[in-house]
Amino acid sequence: MTTLFISDLHLDPVRPHIVAQFGRFLREEANHAEALYILGDLFEYWVGDDDPQPVAGEVATGLSTLTEAGVPIFFLRGNRDFLLREAYAARCGMRILPDPCVIDLYGQPVLLMHGDALCTDDVAYQTFRQQSREPAWQETMLAQPLPVRIALAQQARAKSIEHQRKVMPDAAATAAGKEDITDVSAAAVVETFTRFGLATLIHGHTHRPAIHRLEVADMPRRRIVLGDWYEQGSVLRADADGFSLASL
Repeated sequence: MTTLFISDLHLDPVRPHIVAQFGRFLREEANHAEALYILGDLFEYWVGDDDPQPVAGEVATGLSTLTEAGVPIFFLRGNRDFLLREAYAARCGMRILPDPCVIDLYGQPVLLMHGDALCTDDVAYQTFRQQSREPAWQETMLAQPLPVRIALAQQARAKSIEHQRKVMPDAAATAAGKEDITDVSAAAVVETFTRFGLATLIHGHTHRPAIHRLEVADMPRRRIVLGDWYEQGSVLRADADGFSLASL
C-alpha cells in the first residue's frame, strides 16, 4: 500500500473539471491508500466553516466517504485555507496537523510543511502571514458577516495577484487565475533542515513540483515539492521503497 500526499488543489466552482478530478482521485486511487495527506490550499479561498459553498459540501462528502472506508486523512492549513477549523474537518473526517510537523513514514521521520514559511524573500507576504496566523486576528475576521468575509477574500486574492506581478514582473498570472509564487529561500531551506535535523522535507505552495537533493551539514537531504491542481493533478506516492512524484 502507498501513502499519498497532495497540495494546492485550489478547488473552486469556476474549475469544475478539477473538482471532478479530485472526486475521482478519492474514489479510485485514494480508496486503496494507507493514508492521505493534504498539505494546504485545498480550496481557492476559505472564509469560515459556515460558508455554504456547494464545492465545500461536495468535498466533505468525498473525504468522509474515504475515511469511512478506513483511509485516514490528515490536513495542514495553507495560505488560502488557514481559517479552516475543526468543524469542517470533522465533516470531512480528517485530522488537522500543525504546520510544520514531523510524521513517521515507514520507519523514517519526515517533515511536512505547507511551504509558504520557506518563502522568506517575500517580506510583504511574511508580514501578512504572521499577522493572519494570530488567534485574535482570526477571531476578528470570523466575527464578520459571511458576505463581508467573502468580499474581503476576493479583495485579498486580487491584491495577491497584483503583488506577485510586482515581485515577479516577467511572470503573468494565467487566464485561469493561477499565481506565480515566489520560490523558497535557499537559506530558509538550510535553516529548516538544520533545525529539525531530518533528511526529508515534503511541502507544496510554490507550484514547482520536483524532488531536490542537497547536502546540509555534511548530510544528504531531500526536499520534495508537490505540484498544484490548477490544470491537472499532482500526487506524491510513498511506500517502503521510496517516493514517486507524478501528474494525474
